[in-house]
Amino acid sequence: MTVANQPIRFENSRLNRIADWMQSYVDSRKYPGCSTLIHNDGSEAWFHAIGLRNVEEHLPFTRDTVVRIYSMTKPVTSVALLMQMEQGLFHLDAPVSEFIPEFSDCTVLIPNAQRLDQTEPCAVPTLHQLLTHTSGLSYSFNPGLLPGAYEAQELDFNPGQGALADMVAKVAGLPLAFRPGSKWEYSVGIDIIGRVIEVVAGKPLGQVFAETLFEPLGMTETGFQTPSGAGDRFASLYTPLAGDAMVPGNTEQSNNPLYRSDDYTRSSFHRTGMHSGGGGLLGTIDDYMRFAEMLRCGGTAGSERLLSPRTVDFMMRNHLPGDIASMGPSSFAEQPMEGVGFGLGGAVVLDPARARCPGNVGDFSWGGMASTFFWIDRVLDLSVVFFTQLLPSSTYPSRAQLKALVHGAVLS
Repeated sequence: MTVANQPIRFENSRLNRIADWMQSYVDSRKYPGCSTLIHNDGSEAWFHAIGLRNVEEHLPFTRDTVVRIYSMTKPVTSVALLMQMEQGLFHLDAPVSEFIPEFSDCTVLIPNAQRLDQTEPCAVPTLHQLLTHTSGLSYSFNPGLLPGAYEAQELDFNPGQGALADMVAKVAGLPLAFRPGSKWEYSVGIDIIGRVIEVVAGKPLGQVFAETLFEPLGMTETGFQTPSGAGDRFASLYTPLAGDAMVPGNTEQSNNPLYRSDDYTRSSFHRTGMHSGGGGLLGTIDDYMRFAEMLRCGGTAGSERLLSPRTVDFMMRNHLPGDIASMGPSSFAEQPMEGVGFGLGGAVVLDPARARCPGNVGDFSWGGMASTFFWIDRVLDLSVVFFTQLLPSSTYPSRAQLKALVHGAVLS
């Protein structure tokens, strides 16, 4: 058994299987390019990048490539809220209406509702329910009546959609899909948490992130819009689909497996006004590894302490009654649902066998819609970050494959 806080032993030839696997994804035009970074016991154990960040101009996917991390923003937002919680500014069972009055008179769709006006009163979601996707909110790409309303009103928190406060007020004007706490459904809940952070701090979310997280961690190229000086290091975004790549049920294939969905030269991320705590950040792989390593180390990075070890432990525990699957979700999610619970802003492995993927109990992870992924394994003192840029993340089983490859290279 591996002794905690001791470097594990990798077999180099098996680590290099990861490079071969990455090359196969690029050669078969599944991904335009990708990179993998592995840290063990606080030191870099392996890095590799392959392919292109911009296919049309033949620009290589490099270590300093800037990508859209989408929902890998969620753990960052969750940490920012927990930092405020540690200051005694609120407790997690507080109703969101204490910070956003538009949520004061919540209603929920009645069972089998056919119209948005078929509602009844319900409790206001708590901060904890927003963090754990049990609030009754949803996403426009989920199935159902409420997601259809989100789609019709363009409640997507995309970079070109204006101010966060205005979008949150529109979401608050709609009913909930189910009573808070009764189900799990992937949702804009952590976007709402981003607005709570703004209200508590009296500052825009991007400024809060910069001052409390990015500057202390040295994450100099992470933010809600393209970093200054990034230029053509900002990757383009691709999809194999002909229709809307953000709809998980869409299977209409394009003639081009790497159809460009967002051109880096004209991306709305160059001029975003929306600070989406659920999916708005851009960054580099080394920047995100700094964040992941801070969590693995119990809230510290060098001499900087962002959270107490007890709060990090609390964040990475399962906050659901069982696994995600036991709470009846019909929504899309970035992770398996069987054998996997949910902490604050990320998934928690409860049983690797039921999740059907090698790992350890307690592994904490999440991914992004453009197929990015990270996980933290505190049994092996391991942090892994994978970057690429392909929508949607459900296209290929790369996350489970990468986890199997990494564990297959661990010898002790």
